Amino acid sequence: MQIPNTADIVIIGGGVMGASAAYHLALRGAKNIILLEKEPYFGTGSTGRCAGGVRYQFATDVNIRLSQLSLPMIERFKDELGQEVNYKQCGYLFALNNENDISVFKKNVELQHKLGVMTEWLTGDEIRKRLPLMKFEDMLAGTFYQKDGIVDANSVVSGYISAAQRLGVKTLSGAEVIGITVSGDKVEEVQTTLGAIKTRMILNTAGPWAGQISAMAGVEIPITPIRRQMFTTNPLQEIPLDFPFVIDFSQSLYFHREADGLLIGMSNANETAGFDQSVDEDFELVNMEAALERLPLLAKASRAAHWAGLYEVTPDAHPIFGKTPVEGMVLCAGFSGHGFMHGPIAGKLMSEYILDGDFSSLDINMLDLARFAEDRLIKEYNVV
Repeated sequence: MQIPNTADIVIIGGGVMGASAAYHLALRGAKNIILLEKEPYFGTGSTGRCAGGVRYQFATDVNIRLSQLSLPMIERFKDELGQEVNYKQCGYLFALNNENDISVFKKNVELQHKLGVMTEWLTGDEIRKRLPLMKFEDMLAGTFYQKDGIVDANSVVSGYISAAQRLGVKTLSGAEVIGITVSGDKVEEVQTTLGAIKTRMILNTAGPWAGQISAMAGVEIPITPIRRQMFTTNPLQEIPLDFPFVIDFSQSLYFHREADGLLIGMSNANETAGFDQSVDEDFELVNMEAALERLPLLAKASRAAHWAGLYEVTPDAHPIFGKTPVEGMVLCAGFSGHGFMHGPIAGKLMSEYILDGDFSSLDINMLDLARFAEDRLIKEYNVV
């Protein structure tokens, strides 16, 4: 496709945020929208490399409410967009083995219940009864919510891309943004490897690369790319079909069913910031050893695949929505590892902001860029 010379709205980043925003803008009747993705295929950046988890269990009011709007959109996805996304409500089970985490999670559950998310509080014995394959003798308590689960991330992106295209959005892959022209503190042009586009509105949904994009317009945003990696196993017939998404919270170690095997990941507390998406094989051994300690069955497993992706981390582990100091440059980025699950509602919220000047589905004005300079951070404890 030949790149158009002008656009009313240019969206930079073709993962779930950009794809959802493109669709919801077009659904509202917006015209002359261009979605740019630097990779050859949409959704192959952070979205395509995530674990696919979706959950209601968060520690802040705004994240819980985002889930309450976003996850039902995923449930309705096939009916509304015609794309199957394989939403499996296996539940998230957070296993806790220290008193500090227990104290915080008790408050989290109180908040979740107040907002209508009826998370179960589990004793250590109840966890061990539910997970007889896990070596969880030290677990003291935990939480479980059945409607949490896993979704095929690539299907969500492709569903939004196809629907956006049907509504007239021009979607360009292999189109890397290499510059942004600002004139009089207003956006004027986007330069790409395929050519330049005159525009007065840029939506930055570039995930871990959002800081680089904003810097092209002279805007500094506190988003740090951090590598996270995971691997899958060969089929393990012993894993029950109802095996939940299990998180050993103190180690940021997690397991969930993937086909007939498992997907296993673990956060590296010593990971340095950067854009490296190669697998750190030394840390993978640390991950494997920790996983084997918790699930001895893995001694008979072999690795099927492994990969790494990037979290887009902000200082308070909450996203950034809305305006920047440059007129016409708006943000939807910084989701700190839980962006995929909030992508559906985030795209709709940004369509409201761009077309109406405010967020109507949910008041998220507290998640603005200015909160960092004004010391209005909103800390999220429940980040894996």
